[in-house]
Amino acid sequence: MRLTRRDLTLGLASALLPVFPAHAARHYDVRGHGAHGDGIAIDSGAINVAIEAASAAGGGTVVLPRGRYLCFSIRLRSRVTLLLAEGAVIEAADPARHAGRYDLPETDVDQLYQDFGHSHWRNSLIWGEDVEQVAIVGPGLIHGLGLTRDGPGARWKKQAGERPLSMQGMSAAEIGHLEPDAVAMQGLGNKAIALKNGRDIRLSGFTILKGGHFAILATGTRELRIDGLTIDTDRDGIDLDCVRDVVVEHCRVNSPNDDGIVVKSSFALGRAIASEDIVIRDCDVSGYDMGSLVDGTKRTTQEVAPDRDRVTGRIKLGTESNGGYRNVRIEDCRFSRCRGLALETVDGGVMEHIVARRLTMRDVTTAPLFLRLGDRRRGPDGTGVGAIRDVAISEVDARGIDHRFPVAIAGLPGQPIRDVTLRDIHLLYRGGGTATDAARVPAELPDAYPEPSMFGLLPSWALWARHVERLTIDRLRAETIAPDQRPPFAFDDVRHVSVRDTPLWR
Repeated sequence: MRLTRRDLTLGLASALLPVFPAHAARHYDVRGHGAHGDGIAIDSGAINVAIEAASAAGGGTVVLPRGRYLCFSIRLRSRVTLLLAEGAVIEAADPARHAGRYDLPETDVDQLYQDFGHSHWRNSLIWGEDVEQVAIVGPGLIHGLGLTRDGPGARWKKQAGERPLSMQGMSAAEIGHLEPDAVAMQGLGNKAIALKNGRDIRLSGFTILKGGHFAILATGTRELRIDGLTIDTDRDGIDLDCVRDVVVEHCRVNSPNDDGIVVKSSFALGRAIASEDIVIRDCDVSGYDMGSLVDGTKRTTQEVAPDRDRVTGRIKLGTESNGGYRNVRIEDCRFSRCRGLALETVDGGVMEHIVARRLTMRDVTTAPLFLRLGDRRRGPDGTGVGAIRDVAISEVDARGIDHRFPVAIAGLPGQPIRDVTLRDIHLLYRGGGTATDAARVPAELPDAYPEPSMFGLLPSWALWARHVERLTIDRLRAETIAPDQRPPFAFDDVRHVSVRDTPLWR
C-alpha cells in the first residue's frame, strides 16, 4: 500500500499495514460517512455504515483517523479491516450519560453452565459473529469508559464450585454487587471486543484500557492471531474459549482483578468443544493497579482482587473446562506481581499435551505453578471427571513467592494427574512457615472452585503433590529468604517419582 499525502494527514504512516492485502485497495474514512471524532457525538452509527459499505464492496479498510469516537456497538463484517490510526480513540459510551444503548444480549442462548459474560457477545463495544478475514489493527486506543465489568453468574443449580472459597465470607449484597441480575444488563456493554465463531481474524497493535468483563472474548474462533496489544483492564484480558489454531504473541496484559490471558472450553456454544493448537509466546502479564501499565507508573497499592485473594493477572487454562485442552504451548512469557501459571480442568474435559517453558515470574502472589484436576462437573448430566496428562514445564525462574503457596499438583483419589515433568525450575520463596504448618493435612475439596488458595497454607514450602502418577523432577532448585520449618517437599499418593539433580530432595 502506497501512503499518499492524505494518508499522512490521517495518521496512517504510523499505523500497521493491513494484514489482508486485498483490503488495502479500498479505504473508507469514517468521517466521510458522518463520524465526527469529537468525543461528543455518537459515532457508532457512522462507523457501522462505513463497515457495511466496505463489506458490500467485497472488502476494504475502514479508517478511523485521529480523534475521539464515542460509540455504542460496532458490528464487524467479513473482509473488513478496522484501522485505528495514531491518536484515534474509540470510547465506549455510557447509557447512563449518553443517548443510546449497546446491542441487546442474545436471547437464544442457554446461560446454564457458564456466566452471563461467556454466554453473550452482542452486548459489546465491538463484536463479530461468523465473520471471516477480519482485522482490527493500528496504534490507536479502545477506551472502555462506559463498559461494566459486572454480570450474573451461571444458572447452574448445583452451585458448588461456582465461586472461589476465598469468597465464602462475602455477604449476599457484596456478591450481588458483582453479579447483578440479567435484567440489569439490558442495554449495557460488558466487553470491549467479542468474537463468536468466525475464522482468519487478526488483532494487532492497539491498546485497550478498561475493557469491561472481557477486554477480548473469542469463542469458537479459528485461525486467530493476536499480536502486539497492550491491555490494561478491570477484569479478564484475553479469553480464548473453544478456539482452535490461535497465536497470541508480543502482548502486555495487566489485569489485577482477574486473569490476564486465559484459555477456556466452556459450554457456551451448547456443546463441549476442546480448545486446541494454541501458542502463547513472548507475552507479559501483571497485576499492577489498573491503568498504571498504560501510564507507565506500574503502581502496587492494590493488594486484593474481588475474590479476596491477592491480585490476579497470570496465564491460566480453566476454569471452564467442559471440552478440555489439547496441544497448548506457553513460552517466553513474563509474570509480574500476579499469580503464577494455572492449569485446571474440573468440568469433565481432558487436558493433554501441554508445554510451558522459559517463564519468568517476579512477586508471585500465589503458587508459581498450580495443576488441578477437580470434580466440579458443571455441565449436563453424564459429565465426567476429566483428566490431566502429558504436561511438561521447564526453564522457570520464579522469585518473591508468597510462602503459603508452593508449586501444587493436585489430582483426585483414584483419578491421578499423569505424566508431569518439571525440569530446570528455580524457585525463591519468602519463607516463614512453621512446624505447625508442616503438620497440616489439606482437605480433598473435589468440587471446589480451583485456586491455589483453596487448600490453605500447605505443609511444604517448595512443592506439594497429591494423587499424581509418573512425576519427573529434574534440576529443581528452591530456596527461601527467611527460614521455613516445613519440609521442601510433601507427597501424598504419588507413584513413580523420578528425581534428578535436585539438592533439596531427601
